Amino acid sequence: MLASLDEAYEACRQVTAQYSKSFYLATLLMPEEKRRAIWAIYVWCRRTDELVDGPAAKFTTKETLDKWERQLESNFAGIAVDDEDVALVDTLERFPLDIQPFRDMIAGQRMDLVCDRYQAFDDLLLYCYRVAGTVGLMSTVVMGVETPARAPWDAGPQDAPMDEAIALGIANQLTNILRDVGEDAQRGRIYLPLEDLAMFDYTEADLLNGVVDDRCDR
Repeated sequence: MLASLDEAYEACRQVTAQYSKSFYLATLLMPEEKRRAIWAIYVWCRRTDELVDGPAAKFTTKETLDKWERQLESNFAGIAVDDEDVALVDTLERFPLDIQPFRDMIAGQRMDLVCDRYQAFDDLLLYCYRVAGTVGLMSTVVMGVETPARAPWDAGPQDAPMDEAIALGIANQLTNILRDVGEDAQRGRIYLPLEDLAMFDYTEADLLNGVVDDRCDR
């Protein structure tokens, strides 16, 4: 038997409070219905991220993510598969969320399965949108933005301005990448664009070996 609605939201609250303390405090300023919805979205995003970055990530395959996307589709059809879904399904009934940003985030996890290098910044930008900019698309609906944000890839002309909510998510992800350069390198991942490394005559081997010299300060 699945958790009750209150139990599911409480579980989401606890996860948000544990893993994102400052963000959690900010949600407490929102009306109850909105903050509970944000907790449910946060937990879904965290669960999605942990499929490729969590303790069991080595067992994640393309089929794992395909199954996760099918579970997402069930949630949008009003069907909860597990306890955490109970809160998300209720959120989806209360707010007109679009499934595409959720799909895009899963697509970002698929990129992590097959790609551990990015040649140019534009390639990295797509990844950052998928794993972080999508959160802006999800959140603005709950916060009551009248005109929902749209990703630049869906907005028509390629030079269309990027929505602020998406830009903030991308900026946060770029900050995370800079913070975690060493940790990612230990896992064989390099998110810094290879073109940029080459510009400063800094090689993949330098990064993987933890070389820190004047090239890093330019």
